[in-house]
Amino acid sequence: METYNLGGEKVILVSYMEEHVPKYHQWMQDPYLLQATGSEPLTLDEEYEMHRSWTQDPQKHTFIVLDKQLVVGDFTDRGAHVEAMVGDVNIYMNDLDNPQMAEIEIMIAEPQCRGKGLGKEVVLLMMSFAINKFHIQSFRAKIGDSNLSSLNLFKKLGFKEVSYSEAFKEVTLELSESNPSCKEQLSTVRITHCIVTKS
Repeated sequence: METYNLGGEKVILVSYMEEHVPKYHQWMQDPYLLQATGSEPLTLDEEYEMHRSWTQDPQKHTFIVLDKQLVVGDFTDRGAHVEAMVGDVNIYMNDLDNPQMAEIEIMIAEPQCRGKGLGKEVVLLMMSFAINKFHIQSFRAKIGDSNLSSLNLFKKLGFKEVSYSEAFKEVTLELSESNPSCKEQLSTVRITHCIVTKS
């Protein structure tokens, strides 16, 4: 199994590991985050089981977002990660009709870390990673219509609304890697390091 440590100017993305689960579980007790992510509350044991299933799924890649300002010590030290955890980001490559399409999700869970530009950098880093590692050519985001901050983020990045689900109150947005707006946005992100570990 490959794990990643991917750095930007403000954030570090690290593969979702077992030691991250308790804090992630703590986040997902928050009714606001449950609503924003369309999630159901789980027990801690269920969260560990969910982690195991995610990490064994080759079509899904989950990263924990670290705020660089909160990282104490060596950023490659897993022990330094938990205190710096501020959210997560996922890509799903499960579109059977279009294997070059990836769905992307992001959550900045810590309120004090919102509005600092972390979300924008996280999405762009994840898109760059997916394009270079998996040859993804287009991206999709499904966002609840009440989650205005996420809708605004993706629209500012050039994503366009392609459909709306009345049943789920959910907006679907898409962006092609070949879109000039996408290329321009990706050119603004600087990857400071990319460490791949095989186990």
